[in-house]
Amino acid sequence: MIRTAKTKNGIVEGIPAADPRITAFKGIPFAAPPVGENRWRAPQPCKDWEGVLKAYCFAPIAVQDTPGLGDDIYCREWHVDPDIPMSEDCLYLNVWTGAKSTDEKQPVVVWYYGGGLQWGYPSEMEFDGERLARRGIVVVTVNYRINVFGFMAHPDLTAKQPDAPANFGSLDQQAGLRWVYENIAAFGGDPDNITVAGQSAGGGSVMSQITCPANFGMIKKAIVQSAMIRDPYDDNGGVGKPEPLCEAEKNGQDFLEFMGVSGIEEARKLDAFYIRAKYAEYAASHRRMFTVLDNRFCTGDPLKLFAEGKSADIPVLAGNTADEFPNMIPAGSDEEFKEKAKQIFGDKADEFIKAASEAGKDKPPYAKVNGIECTVKALFRLRKNDCYYYRFDTDIPGYDDPGTFHSSELWFFFETLAKCWRPFKGRHYDLARQMCNYWSNFVKTGNPNGNDNDGTPMPEWKPYGKTSACSMVFGKNGAEPDSSGDDDFKEFLIRHITEKITG
Repeated sequence: MIRTAKTKNGIVEGIPAADPRITAFKGIPFAAPPVGENRWRAPQPCKDWEGVLKAYCFAPIAVQDTPGLGDDIYCREWHVDPDIPMSEDCLYLNVWTGAKSTDEKQPVVVWYYGGGLQWGYPSEMEFDGERLARRGIVVVTVNYRINVFGFMAHPDLTAKQPDAPANFGSLDQQAGLRWVYENIAAFGGDPDNITVAGQSAGGGSVMSQITCPANFGMIKKAIVQSAMIRDPYDDNGGVGKPEPLCEAEKNGQDFLEFMGVSGIEEARKLDAFYIRAKYAEYAASHRRMFTVLDNRFCTGDPLKLFAEGKSADIPVLAGNTADEFPNMIPAGSDEEFKEKAKQIFGDKADEFIKAASEAGKDKPPYAKVNGIECTVKALFRLRKNDCYYYRFDTDIPGYDDPGTFHSSELWFFFETLAKCWRPFKGRHYDLARQMCNYWSNFVKTGNPNGNDNDGTPMPEWKPYGKTSACSMVFGKNGAEPDSSGDDDFKEFLIRHITEKITG
């Protein structure tokens, strides 16, 4: 087993995972601490170290609201520890490998966690990479700056560091990817077979990374879970659309004024946890800070760039859970529904209303649909490479009867159900095994198909595109391909989203 690895900055030593055939390396620095003068700057090079770095424990999580204090579903699910170490010094990553030697060249997956770019961390218990590593994959989870520390913009930053005025969290992700490309061979990984993957804001981060030309040579495949988001009923776009730099700069100015400081240099001297507290207070009445259209790292709306073929030319696997983020037309009556449909769709309103009626969607909640599903399908129809669409639609047990809530599929793709408090049964574990197999196969080859653990072929998952309409449904009966296509209602919205993104 590879228990020690020589990186460009020094030697690291890992520990046996629960399965001793896997080695876990936790808390490897990939950039200098983003503190003091490095706060609100692009990640700086990591310093070399002497001797052997004991990579036995996860590094502190990025500064954010204390997890585990509430009783919301995510505090019950995995943000369970309010005492988890937290620090502004957070640019570390973790590696799981089952390679026995450095010449194995196993495929690599680089995982970016979600949390709305405001919260989250790679040490969340569902992100344990051991089960994937047992399938012959080197797993890397990357920490990055979030919220005000990762995504604030300000005129002073733009003037003094024009090459990297914003998107520091995205640049952290990119630095982690570059570290993997330069070092992963020492862990038995193949730098020429890297997949970037993420869910929610992590999936949005994948979209940002695969549409940044500087990354094109490093990324060979992408997995985007619950992150291709456009509301078919909202012309303003949707979650994940980058904010113009001038607007983000104004938000940053307002925040510094809210804290009572005169500029960036003064703000860099403040305690990180004081900034955290003031940002939480500020966010109660102001917009939070997200990805910025800085024309350096981010040159456009990632979904539009992807639709126009201005992204890495690679296979993509993407999908959604059945119950997350439903979109609908708010209306109190049939007449109000029709009137709002006319406002949204103009001269195509009658076609939409007819399609909604035939699909039984013309009653409250009016025209309910999963906008992520429609967006993924719209984008995949524009691509030349193989793309694979999934819908996660099984039952999730528990007293809270949560449905397939946003992020519920993470336990399954990572095959970490045993860490969850929910009373999962055998069929859930069977489904998780299949999902993890498909996911792993895609990371290896760009094609999710292959055999189950007993050697029998899993149900065939065909690509989704302009001439094919195969969805893989992960449901109560396991993995089931669905090639029946969509009704006129969804087809209308898929076309509408396509026009919105490409128009």
